[in-house]
Amino acid sequence: MAILIALMQRARSGKSCTDRQRAAWGKTGSILTTWPPPMTQDSPNVTPPKPLMRRLAKWHIWLGWLIGLPLVMWTATGLFMVAKPIEEVRGNYLRLPAADAALVITDSPLLAADMQVKEMRVRMQDGRAVAVLTSLDGDITRIDVESGDRLPALDAADARDVTARSIVGGDKVRSVTLFEADEVPIDFRRPMAVWQVALEDGAYIYIGRDTGDIEAVRTRWWRWFDFMWGLHIMDVSDREDTSHPTLIAFAALALIGALFGCILLFRRRSSRAKPV
Repeated sequence: MAILIALMQRARSGKSCTDRQRAAWGKTGSILTTWPPPMTQDSPNVTPPKPLMRRLAKWHIWLGWLIGLPLVMWTATGLFMVAKPIEEVRGNYLRLPAADAALVITDSPLLAADMQVKEMRVRMQDGRAVAVLTSLDGDITRIDVESGDRLPALDAADARDVTARSIVGGDKVRSVTLFEADEVPIDFRRPMAVWQVALEDGAYIYIGRDTGDIEAVRTRWWRWFDFMWGLHIMDVSDREDTSHPTLIAFAALALIGALFGCILLFRRRSSRAKPV
């Protein structure tokens, strides 16, 4: 009865059995043992795998054997490196807090007690020795070492001049923009007032307004590199946090996936070795 019902349903659907299918049923001696009819590559309803797809599948297996171990190594070491914040890795937590003390040299006009200098750097600028003083409250001042005169902060023309003297193609300037310490662009990320000198080749030259030094050079490639770094650590907004829950979770999942892939390579190899 079940066979008749199935045949009637097949007839209603407009599909009939082919001679090849009838021959396949007859080989088993019973239609009950072969219903529904076996599907083989000779069957009109089965599309044989294309040679290109078969070749890609084979290459994929060999590629898995080649890169399996490096993938496990990269994901395992990556998970290890993001498990702790970089400040903790560097051991900053071991440093005891200490109050900043002012640099004082007796009878020195540059390092008098009332100047409250935290740091002093001496360098040559425009052919003269210049002391760059950073106070305890973060203010930066330039002093001519020979005369003791305080030097003014750089203006836009000074920034152009420094760029032209120090950078290849620095005379081809597209724009000059001043950024205060609390509004610096993301490709600078340091709390100090700077002039951004944009060159025609796409490079940005950042010159400290108060230091007179070139603080950073950012090419187009550097900015793309910085963006990719943000994607890499999953921190596109700040591009600084290398240890946060989202990154740790995906690093762990990547390691698990790589391990599973290596295990399945052995399973596929053993299954191919067994005759069907």
